[in-house]
Amino acid sequence: METGTLTREADGMAVASFVLGLIGLLLFNVVFGPLALVLGSLALLRGTARRGRALLGLALGAGDLIVLAATLAASHGSIWRIG
Repeated sequence: METGTLTREADGMAVASFVLGLIGLLLFNVVFGPLALVLGSLALLRGTARRGRALLGLALGAGDLIVLAATLAASHGSIWRIG
């Protein structure tokens, strides 16, 4: 693969990490948080030109997991109640 193609893919991963981390603060943080962490890390390892977005994606992904932990702690381990 060409260097330009790899950089473009890494840039896409950085943006996806940021978007998933942002959405994860509101919805499905148990899924989007880890995805944001993985994509942000891969983007940084592959040398993205959008380093700031990758770092924001990492921070938001970590924030997603912190929100999940706080929600679980506040609700004594159950988020959803049936019945």
